[in-house]
Amino acid sequence: MAFQNKKLSVIAYANGFTLWHYAANETLATIATSGYFNNVVTLMNSGDIILINASDKTAMRAISVADNVVSVAALD
Repeated sequence: MAFQNKKLSVIAYANGFTLWHYAANETLATIATSGYFNNVVTLMNSGDIILINASDKTAMRAISVADNVVSVAALD
C-alpha cells in the first residue's frame, strides 16, 4: 500500500522542528523504506521526528531529506 496523506498528522511544531505521527495498516519495514514519504517532501525537514504506528510495531524515527528523497532512520 502507498503513503496516504490522511494518515499523517502534526503533533507539535516549534522553531522549524516538527513532530509527526503516521498510522497505517502496513509493516514498519514498508513505511521505513526510503522515499515512502516523498509525497510530502516539501513539508518534512531533516531533523524532524516521526512516530510511526505500523501494523506490526510502533517506533520513533528521525527524518532526513536529501535530493528530494525522504528517509527515516532509527534514533541514535
